[in-house]
Amino acid sequence: MKIRIGLLMAASLVSLSACNSKGTDKLAANVEKAADNRADGMEDQADALRNQAKMLDKQAEKTRDYAEDRADAIKAADVNAAAMSPDQREAVIDNQAAAVR
Repeated sequence: MKIRIGLLMAASLVSLSACNSKGTDKLAANVEKAADNRADGMEDQADALRNQAKMLDKQAEKTRDYAEDRADAIKAADVNAAAMSPDQREAVIDNQAAAVR
């Protein structure tokens, strides 16, 4: 009887120690949690980049609209571009100087 009780206790301790000492479930859960946190960070960055891309698209559209309006104003004013120096023309093209006042 003592041997049987001893064997049962030993078997119980071995099975309990195997579960607790390995800690595989906790390690696996921590790996998943850490990866999930990194993935959340990546998704946050992606959202921020999408927002920046939308803003840049809007800014590009406004830039094109502004350039079209400037070009129309230059044509309507019949600006004598030939009378301008190359530096003056370059300044108008670079949006550093007004072509029409």
